[in-house]
Amino acid sequence: MEASEVARAVAAAMSTASSLGLAADDAIVLHDSNKLTLRLLPCDVLARVAPAAHQVARFEVELAQRLAAFGCPVAALEPRVEPRVHERDGFVVTLWTYHEPVTFQEISPAGYAHALERLHAGMRKIEMPTPHFTDRVEQAQRLLANREHTPALADADRELLSHTLRRLRRVIGERGGAEQLLHGEPHPGNVLTTRKGLLFIDLETCCRGPVEFDLAHAPEDVSEHYPGVDQDLLRECRTLVLAMVTTWRWDRDDQLPNGRRLGTEWLSQIRAALDREGLDKRG
Repeated sequence: MEASEVARAVAAAMSTASSLGLAADDAIVLHDSNKLTLRLLPCDVLARVAPAAHQVARFEVELAQRLAAFGCPVAALEPRVEPRVHERDGFVVTLWTYHEPVTFQEISPAGYAHALERLHAGMRKIEMPTPHFTDRVEQAQRLLANREHTPALADADRELLSHTLRRLRRVIGERGGAEQLLHGEPHPGNVLTTRKGLLFIDLETCCRGPVEFDLAHAPEDVSEHYPGVDQDLLRECRTLVLAMVTTWRWDRDDQLPNGRRLGTEWLSQIRAALDREGLDKRG
């Protein structure tokens, strides 16, 4: 979120909570990206704040409720208030249960895989209009085509990313495997280690596709504990996901710390993966 908007976003979250009878005298910024994630005190509520045009919040709230009803390992909405999206001062605000992280407990690959398997099982029971994973690939392709938004990306690197995305999008699609509702980005940054076990957050990235697309975001050893994985498809999805996140690091508006350095490192990893798998870099 733009620095000039942060103070207004914090004020919107605090006033929303206060209007609902929750004591919110202070706010701690936990994460700042396309939305702001805050811990409100002393009510101890997690608030997520985004520009009002960011209407994915309604989808996220509805999906979280449905998944919770199926016992899926997802972060819960704040139970003391009505589960809905609140609009205030040009922002949408959603309120969630704050879970104190269990920092001393490592996430085991088997535990990670089991939690993701449970999430996928619940998602198979839900029918909601959602994007396809190829829509997210297309977003990355559009960014590469827009030199104004990716001005620092060298021509050779732009070509490598464009061809990698195009080819793997086609190859994965031609497999015609089973698809379902996915988290979309179940990487470690979207997994909380709590006293209630592992919980997935940030459901706004949900899309449809093969489970291997989700597994491609998790550490490599997680897939060893997930049943029925197509290893060839998983390798293709890993390279596809790496090309997507590398593209986002070259966006002039990217706010990830050390994003440009990571983008450079990941370009080298993509070249190594293509060489290792014998994939055609020319698309």
